[in-house]
Amino acid sequence: MTLTVTDLTITRGGIPVLEALSFVLEPGRALILRGPNGIGKTTLLRTLAGLQPPLVGKIEGAEDQIAYASHSDGLKPTLTVTENLIFWALVFGTDSIQPAIDAFALNELTDRHAGNLSAGQKRRLGLARMLVTGRPIWMLDEPTVSLDKDAVQMFADAVRAHLAQGGSALIATHIDLGLDGDILDVGANKAKPGPLDDFDGGFL
Repeated sequence: MTLTVTDLTITRGGIPVLEALSFVLEPGRALILRGPNGIGKTTLLRTLAGLQPPLVGKIEGAEDQIAYASHSDGLKPTLTVTENLIFWALVFGTDSIQPAIDAFALNELTDRHAGNLSAGQKRRLGLARMLVTGRPIWMLDEPTVSLDKDAVQMFADAVRAHLAQGGSALIATHIDLGLDGDILDVGANKAKPGPLDDFDGGFL
């Protein structure tokens, strides 16, 4: 499944943050999203994932194809590791959670409640959700936060396996994951300030 973005303008709080953004994400490819803090990377991912509408532009190929992992791990703290993954597998209609458990070394934690996990363990469980979605396009917002060196490698290996199976990934990160991917630097797409009316101008 190819994701095509054409002349996209996105907003945060009603104010444009990125404009005239176009790119194509092909199956089997990773796209590393770069740009300074606050420029709109999270807003872009949320827009592509369908959580908010774009101001203008087209997003094609994303319908029911995207799995999104935000800063939040998306876990239910009173459920165990196994129960959390089963929950998401049922939501997305997939069969097995064992590959996700194996990929993120969760075998010794399967009966532990998510609320009792360390920050790094929660992040590994949150990322393991991506494997049970069955969706071909992954969108990840700073996925390596709280991960140690070994867990970062687990994540990179999981992405490589996903790409090898024909999936794709758009990843906002400031670190080098060692992935064979392209760079999408959105710094050049920062939206220009709009005209101020008299009311706004009185406060500047």
